[in-house]
Formats: sequence, structure tokens, C-alpha cells
Amino acid sequence: MADQTRDTAETPTDLIARIARQGRAAQRVLARMDAPAKAAALHAAAAALRAEAGAILAANAEDVAAAEAAGVSGAMLDRLRLDPARLEATAAAVDSVADLPDPVGEEISRAERPNGLVLARVRIPIGLIGIIYESRPNVTADAAALCVRSGNAVLLRGGSEAVRSNRAIHAALVRGLASAGVPEGAVQLVPTQDRAAVGAMLAAAGLIDMIVPRGGKSLVARVQADARVPVLAHLDGICHTYLHSAADPDKALAIALNAKLRRTGICGSMETLLLDSRFAGSQAVVSALLDRGCELRGDARARALDPRVIAASDEDWDTEYLDAILSVAVVDGLDAALDHIARHSSHHTDAVVSEDAAVCERFLAEVDSAIVMANASTQFADGGEFGLGAEIGIATGRLHARGPVALEGLTTYKWQVRGTGQVRP
Repeated sequence: MADQTRDTAETPTDLIARIARQGRAAQRVLARMDAPAKAAALHAAAAALRAEAGAILAANAEDVAAAEAAGVSGAMLDRLRLDPARLEATAAAVDSVADLPDPVGEEISRAERPNGLVLARVRIPIGLIGIIYESRPNVTADAAALCVRSGNAVLLRGGSEAVRSNRAIHAALVRGLASAGVPEGAVQLVPTQDRAAVGAMLAAAGLIDMIVPRGGKSLVARVQADARVPVLAHLDGICHTYLHSAADPDKALAIALNAKLRRTGICGSMETLLLDSRFAGSQAVVSALLDRGCELRGDARARALDPRVIAASDEDWDTEYLDAILSVAVVDGLDAALDHIARHSSHHTDAVVSEDAAVCERFLAEVDSAIVMANASTQFADGGEFGLGAEIGIATGRLHARGPVALEGLTTYKWQVRGTGQVRP
């Protein structure tokens, strides 16, 4: 493995510039590799993750112990912790990405002009991607796999709480990739936790082509405020589930419990539950959530359903808890639900539960979020669940990519123009 340690005199800016140049050089080699070669390299990387499982889990145990000693939240510990099943899922995701169709070289459109020029739009890699992330060590593998498959090089800068895990995963990935011909510079882990390195990445216009932040609100806000490089991100995951008056009570109960409590620390976790005033199962849903240890913060009508519901503040409707805490409001019909979501949604994922097909279709059409669901848990807001193999993040903006960003979202396109000697009059 190439030595990425920096000289003591090397500033964070110089460090990022140096490894970014290495990444750009490696990306030119990677871009020439065909689809079977990239797939074989990713399968080798997945095999290396499995072969190094013991070392990776031992490193993760050290990270978790340090995080517990530092008093980090339960949600962050959940995102940080690996076990054999989660590590196998991480390796399987790399295998899954390897088996996906390669987007590079795909012809998006073709047209012939009256003068005989043939114009084609063809997918190409973006170039060098910078990923800045916290807590989740699986991001190291997911991001590397998606970037390699789409022909991009990547600079990974993980959080200090997962530094041992990230280094162990990265070492295994690079060993597997290099054994199959991928340049080591194609997947680099920034070798310092100095926060100035993040600033250097954000300022590296001309060296890094796109930044993807994955982490808490403060990290994403800083990246969006300071970056001189294009950013693909979402700030909050304030996800709503609306239980319409025509919702099946059993289905609504199962969806609400799963959407909130399956994993509370992920960005697709429901943060606000909207109960239609005519939905017959509201009390059962509220009681079931409370019985399972979820704190409910509600408006006056929600509090009337169960005395254990505490009063919600104005801030609660705009809060991403990432914990077993849920805002609950009672609304008078679909229009009121749509109005509430329009005021408070972060445009990440919002869902409706109803047996009325017209209500579902109107909700799907009118809610302006990256992911809109009918009769399904918001916890499905995940690239793997969408058949994308993995995701590099969820984008809530309106440009370039939206929703789970996977292979297609990591490509741009160029125009190829073929002529037979035409000159413009």
C-alpha cells in the first residue's frame, strides 16, 4: 500500500493537493478500465473485506469503546457499531455494486441533424469525488465501491470516532482492488483527523470535482456554506408519515412502528407522524409507540389520545431527532397534511398510508420531496433497498441528482459529435 503519511512540514492544504493529484492521475487509469475489469476488482475488494473481518471488527470494537467512554449518543453508537452481520452486509453491498450495469459509456440520446452531423450524449465519470462523513464506517466501503464502478477516484475523510474502523476497512479494500489492477490512488483515505483538512478539501476547486457530505446537520451546513467545490447533500431528514382516514389500521400500525423504531438513527427514520382526525386507529398507534419506549411530543389533539404524550414546541416540527422521539399532530384531511408537510418537510422522504388510491396518487404527485411513498415505511429510503447496490448519500436538491445517489448520480455526460466534413455556413 502506498505511503500516505505526510511530512511534518506539510500543511493540510498541501496534503490535500498532493493526494488529490494522485487521485486524479489514478482516475485517468480507472476511466480506461472496462466494465468486467472494474467488476472483478470490486469482487476482489469484497473478498478482502471478508478475509480481514477479524481485524476490522477488532478495530471497530476499539472505536465503539472510545465512543462509549466519551459519552456519545445511542444513535451515533448504533451508526458506528459493526458486527459480523453488518460487516457481511457491507461486503455484500460491494459485490452487489460490482454486479450492477456499468453506467460509463451509456448512450443517453442520439440524434442526426439535417446537415448530417450525428450527436450523442454519453455518460462519463465526474472525476475525483471527496466524501466527508461521520460515524458510519460502512460508508468507506459503499463510497469506494460506487466510485470505482462509475470510474471515479475518491478521497475519503471519515470522522474521528470511526478512525480505526475506517483505516481497517480502507486497507482491506485497497488490497483487494490493487490485486485486480486498480491504482491505489483511486481510493484514498485522508491520513489525518486535522479539521483543517476538511477546509482544504472544500477549497480544492480544480482538484476535487464534487463533495458529498454524510453526517450531522452541523457538518453538512459547514460544507454547504464553505465549499468552493460543487456539493451533493441533504441537510436534514425530517421525514413524515401521514395516516389517512382510509388507512388500514393494522397496516398503519405496522408501518408507523417500523418507520420510527426499526433504526432511529438513520436519515430515513420518521420524525413526524400525522394522524387524520377521522382515522380510527390513532389511539392504538400512539399507545403502541409509547409502549415501545418512544417519547411522543404532540399537539393538543394528539395529547388527548394518551396522557403520556407531552406537549410539542414550535421547534419540534422542524427537528430531526435521530432518536426514539417523535412529533405527532392530528390533521383534518389530506389538504391539512399536505400543508403541514410543505411547511416542515426537509424534502427527504415523506409517506402516506391509505387504501384510497386517489389519495395516494395525489400525495405522490404533490409532495415535493426527493422520495415520496405510499403504504410503505420511510425506512426504505436507502440505495440498497432501491436496487442501487448502495448509495453515496441522499440528495434533496433539485439539480443533477435527487434521492439515493448511486452509480448514475456519480456520472455526468459529454456530447460526441460525428461528422463527414461539415463546415458551418
